[in-house]
Amino acid sequence: MKKFDSFFIGLMLFSMFFGAGNLIFPPYLGALSGASFWLAIAGFILTAVGLPFIVLLAISLAKGGIDAIASRVHPLFGTLFMVIIYLSIGPFLAIPRNAGVAFEMGVMPFINDSWNLSLVLFTYSAVFFLLVYVVSLNPAKMERFMGRWITPVLLLSVVILCTAAIMNFDTKQLAPSGGYDSGAFFKGFLEGYNTMDALAALAFGIVILTAIQKKGVHDEKQLSRYTLRAAIIAGGLLAAVYISLGLLGVKIAANGTFENGTAILSSASTLLFGKAGTAFIGAIFTLACFTTVVGLTSACGQYFSKLLPKVSYNLVITAVTLVGFTLSNLGLNQILKVSVPFLVTAYPLTIVLITLSFFNGFFRNPRKVYGSALLFTGVFAALGGLSTFGFDLGALQTLREVLPFASVGMEWVVPAAAGTALGILLSKTDRQQQDSAKQMDVKASL
Repeated sequence: MKKFDSFFIGLMLFSMFFGAGNLIFPPYLGALSGASFWLAIAGFILTAVGLPFIVLLAISLAKGGIDAIASRVHPLFGTLFMVIIYLSIGPFLAIPRNAGVAFEMGVMPFINDSWNLSLVLFTYSAVFFLLVYVVSLNPAKMERFMGRWITPVLLLSVVILCTAAIMNFDTKQLAPSGGYDSGAFFKGFLEGYNTMDALAALAFGIVILTAIQKKGVHDEKQLSRYTLRAAIIAGGLLAAVYISLGLLGVKIAANGTFENGTAILSSASTLLFGKAGTAFIGAIFTLACFTTVVGLTSACGQYFSKLLPKVSYNLVITAVTLVGFTLSNLGLNQILKVSVPFLVTAYPLTIVLITLSFFNGFFRNPRKVYGSALLFTGVFAALGGLSTFGFDLGALQTLREVLPFASVGMEWVVPAAAGTALGILLSKTDRQQQDSAKQMDVKASL
């Protein structure tokens, strides 16, 4: 690889991560957390930056990548888990969500009331996904197109907006609210789920490894080293952007009441730059969402064409763009209704799976440890997702509420630890039984 190749691959990784959620949630966190901003943003960065970094680290160190890690539970679980992850961060959730946000921020402010909204959305999404398809057709050129051109423009736009806001909105920090008045760190930690970046990292790992291999690197140690360099560059940029956007939210909070991060960014742009600001923020959202959708489309194409050798990469991205285009026309609100319950279920499983992968060498029977830990985690993660979706869990809800950390939405932690401990105990018991059987065989042979 050339001297600056890892830097540009890092920029490409940043642009793939930096989508709708990465723009929306930090400003809203800043507005609500107020005086507790630094605690809240620390928790947010831990899950929105730290966890994706750890996922990429685990993928780079494991032979066979995330598929091999997930298969330690069971080969069938490994396949099903990854298929569900790819479909959710791909055509069925994250891709249409990003396209919907790009439309609402980049087009909606300029639509006349007399226009046919459905027709405008259809036309916009058709053009959006056609461009996504064209760029995704050649993964080898993604690093040049996204890392060297779109990402610098995107970063410069965010820097201009945040610098102007921090310099001009000189208001007193408000008291924390919206759950940040108690346990600001844990509230920020849970908000980091909404970026979906830890799940996206499961998919982006294969894209980054492919980009590095295209540069002529095939040695496993070198692949891991260059992957980590790219992850550090992307993570550092993400953390800096999150802090800047969060401070923007802190500064503007006293200037009005805002329903979400989208409203904050729109108001800040309009107050600072007038009508041009509306177009400016729309361009930022469109670029961010476009790069993320391209990254997710390419990741799905590479994964499913590898999983199903008879299905070509081009055919997969064609299907992904068509499904994403269709679902994006349902509207953003319908998409967001299912996103939070899914994330509440998927994130604990991902956290436990990746954490266990770093201790894999210490387990005598990894399958029992992984299986037990993921079973206990999955039960309570699924209950949390159902509760978030609005289901009445009855006595199960009471059980969830009495568990430690339930008040901060992390009731799965103790069950995960208990499942891990049980798996270790079972694996040791199996080992002892095997040793006893071998000793008996030896005695019998004598």
